[in-house]
Amino acid sequence: MSADELTPPEAAHWAARAGLPLDEARLAGVAATAQHIHSVVSVLRELDFGDTPPAFAYLAGRHMGHHAGDETHDAAV
Repeated sequence: MSADELTPPEAAHWAARAGLPLDEARLAGVAATAQHIHSVVSVLRELDFGDTPPAFAYLAGRHMGHHAGDETHDAAV
């Protein structure tokens, strides 16, 4: 999809290619929603995460004033 605004006919085309035929009445809303999602994702792509470690290396307890040894494990849900 280009940076240009997604039109309802283009939304119909892409939805049909994905196997999701849309009712004519929904095309404008779907096109607007897809355009909004695209604009949000394009902003996220511009973020510089620099030295941010991958999610598997993140330990929430350390960032909340706790230490790894202070964890209490409880199986109760």
